[in-house]
Amino acid sequence: MQERRKIAVAGATGRVGRHIVDLLEAGGRDVVPMSRSSGVDVITGDGLEEALAGVESVIDVATGPSPDQEAATEFFTTAARNLHAVGERAGVQRIVVVSIIGTDRFTGGYGAAKLAHERAMLSGPIPVRILRAAQFHEFVAQLVDWGRQGDMSLVPKMRTQLVAARTVAQALADLATGPESVPSPGSSRAPIPEIAGPREESLVEMARLLVSRRGDPVRIEGVSDPADPDRDLYETDALLPGPDATLAGPTFEEWLDSTS
Repeated sequence: MQERRKIAVAGATGRVGRHIVDLLEAGGRDVVPMSRSSGVDVITGDGLEEALAGVESVIDVATGPSPDQEAATEFFTTAARNLHAVGERAGVQRIVVVSIIGTDRFTGGYGAAKLAHERAMLSGPIPVRILRAAQFHEFVAQLVDWGRQGDMSLVPKMRTQLVAARTVAQALADLATGPESVPSPGSSRAPIPEIAGPREESLVEMARLLVSRRGDPVRIEGVSDPADPDRDLYETDALLPGPDATLAGPTFEEWLDSTS
């Protein structure tokens, strides 16, 4: 009987990570959940060597506490260096990373930080697969809360193709366990796969649907920042999937039905 190979999940208690752990364990995989709460810190390196012992694949969905470009870039690039350095010594064969559709088109903000993350990962010694995802369904409520000002919430105008975090988690798990080959270390020539929900949606309209379903009296106002050099990217097609993307449900409305 072939020995089961361990899969480590960085960011195991987060929005996507908890679904990945659940799906892998349900499939009979030997999972090593990694998070600060379990004593593993991808930034300081605390507990990382012990966690990666005997691990074949790592799925990295860890995020830092700040969406600020500089802070997020520092978090992602440090985590990438540590996962590669410790992972190489441990014999890790593959790293799978979640990123964002259109991140290579942005000049600043969180999108630029994720692009730095991709580059740091691809430049390391371990073969890496990147999956670029659309904004998660759960992202809508977060933006509504961030934008609250009294009885109003300012939500950025954005064209997107919202996808469920669990749907993305399944795709990441498949990349980590599938037989397909991974690019050579340092290679960025292979096309980066994308995953998105089944249809394009307006973030502002989905925010209005969310608060209506939840009985929240807050008024949603769509806003646009003329000082943001990437404003047009959010409002045109930069966050929408390409023609070869995997499109998977549920829709945002179906997801609301299942979670209410």
